Amino acid sequence: MTRIFDRRAQDRNRARFANPPPARPLQAEIESRLLESLVYLDDRVPKTVLDVGAGSGTAAQALTRRWPKALVVALDRARIPTRPPGKRGWWPFRAVPARLCADARFLPLADGSIEVLAANLCLQEIDDLTATLAEFRRVLSPGGLLLVSLFGPETLRELREALLDIGAGDRRVHPFPSIQAVGASVQAAGFRDPVLDRDMLSVAHPSVRHLCDEIRQHGASNALADRPRGLFGRNRPSALEQAYPARRADGHVLSTWEAIYVLAWAPAAGTARTEAGVRIAAVPVADIPIRRRRS
Repeated sequence: MTRIFDRRAQDRNRARFANPPPARPLQAEIESRLLESLVYLDDRVPKTVLDVGAGSGTAAQALTRRWPKALVVALDRARIPTRPPGKRGWWPFRAVPARLCADARFLPLADGSIEVLAANLCLQEIDDLTATLAEFRRVLSPGGLLLVSLFGPETLRELREALLDIGAGDRRVHPFPSIQAVGASVQAAGFRDPVLDRDMLSVAHPSVRHLCDEIRQHGASNALADRPRGLFGRNRPSALEQAYPARRADGHVLSTWEAIYVLAWAPAAGTARTEAGVRIAAVPVADIPIRRRRS
């Protein structure tokens, strides 16, 4: 399979996402809206919860507060920090029982070992979204809850337009999947009763330069393998500032962020799943009849 994304650029993005910067209101808002879907569990209290792409650990912390007796596992491909550099005293991860440094595509967990899996803004750089969601289904127990958020194609549309206007092309902005493509991947991975929703969020920035800094902080920098690698040019930053289409009366620029939310359930035990075009069904050993020879 041809790689769409540059592995080293992905690693840099995940490292920025896991490094706690100043406040990230956009990330926090999307995370909060995603975790609101936990109400669909009603009074059910899971024993095992997995936060994929844990980043700086805020979602894992919220999950621990909600279910203090559950085993909450925070997983990220970047090394998860134990505390911010130079900081002492209390740190959110003190409350999280387990941390794993691993790739979301290859979870080092047993089949059916997780009851709730949440993944906030960590899947937009995945080459094969269907295969990754199938891996999520593998580790979820029958009837387990899947919660996913990721950016959609309307994200940073103003920046794309400005780049096109100055002749820089839109390949400098990271591409994001559509809600239709995400829904198709969820169904192909074998989840049942999927519900998808989206929000269009608008964020103000003092300048285009501040917007670009925030993109890096969110780990959303362009990770395409064929992205432009050359220098941007001395005059283009000011030209980009002038060409940016959305601006408030106070001079702040506006950026659009499309957030896609997924809620779905793992199917019942024994339901076949598809891997590399092959349907695989798991059957508990206890359910396999024993053929006894007649004496």
